[in-house]
Amino acid sequence: MRNVYLRGNPKNAAERVYVTGEVVTVLRFQQPCDRARTKMLGWEGRFEPVECVGKRVLVEPLQNLKPEDGFLLLVTLEDGKELPFTVTAIGKETWERPDQQVNVFLDPETPAALRKQLDDTRARERLLTEENRRLWREDTEDHALARILKKGSVNLTQLRVRQRWFFKKEGVDLDATFLTGEGKAAVLFQVTNRDPSNPWSLAEARLRTTRPGEKAPILFGEARPFALQKDWDELAPGASGILAVVVDKSAFTSQEGPCNLTVELYRHDGLLVGHVVLDRRLVR
Repeated sequence: MRNVYLRGNPKNAAERVYVTGEVVTVLRFQQPCDRARTKMLGWEGRFEPVECVGKRVLVEPLQNLKPEDGFLLLVTLEDGKELPFTVTAIGKETWERPDQQVNVFLDPETPAALRKQLDDTRARERLLTEENRRLWREDTEDHALARILKKGSVNLTQLRVRQRWFFKKEGVDLDATFLTGEGKAAVLFQVTNRDPSNPWSLAEARLRTTRPGEKAPILFGEARPFALQKDWDELAPGASGILAVVVDKSAFTSQEGPCNLTVELYRHDGLLVGHVVLDRRLVR
C-alpha cells in the first residue's frame, strides 16, 4: 500500500501507478468517483475495463507491461476534479514495486492525510534503522567469506563442492553449487538473465528451517542467519553475475533440534525463482 499526496494544481503532473499482469491495483480517493467520466486511453486488449466502485478505481492489466509502456488514466471525482495518472510497469528502484493499493489525498493537511504521512515517516525511519543494522551485521567472518566467493576465489578457501543444481525459470538461468568445509556451508549462484529486453534484479533471499518433504516457498520455517554478497545490482539482458550465500554450521540447529535449511531467491517483483535445500548431513 502506498500513499500519494497531490499538492497545488493536480493537473501539473500525472502521478505514476505501478502495475503487474493479472493483478488488480486499487486507487482509493477521499470522495466518490464519477464512473462515466473516469477512463483510460488505449486500454483495449491490454487491460480489463476500468471499474469505479464508490471511492475506489480498479485497474487490472491482462499481462505484464514493458518498461516503456505508459497509459493515461483520467479519474474524475464527484465534484468534477480531474486527476491524471500514468499506469506503467514496475521500475528499477526498490520502491517501484507493483501497487496493491494507492491512497490518493488531494489535501495533505486533512487529519486522515496527516496520519498517513506520520505512518510513512515512521516506516522510512524503520527501514533506515534496519539498513544500518544490516550494514553493521555485514562486518562478520561469514560476510568476508562470501566476498571471497563472489569473486570466484573458491580455491582460496577450504570449501569443497558437494552438490549442484541448474534451473530455468521465467527468463533466468540459475546454476547453484553447494559447498561445505571449516564449519561453514555456502551456495554459489550464477545468475544469467535470459530476458531479451528487461533487466533482472534480486528482491530478497531467505534462509529457513525445513522439515522433510516440505516444499518451497517455506512459509512457517524458522528464519536463520546468513551472509549474502553479489557482484551486481542489476543484470542487463544476457548478462551473468555471481551471488554467494554463506551459512555457519550453527544455523543447522533450530529450536526443535538439527534441521535442514532452504535458500529461496525472489526476483524484483516478488516471484520465487529458485530454491535449494541444504542437507545438514553434508556439513561437518
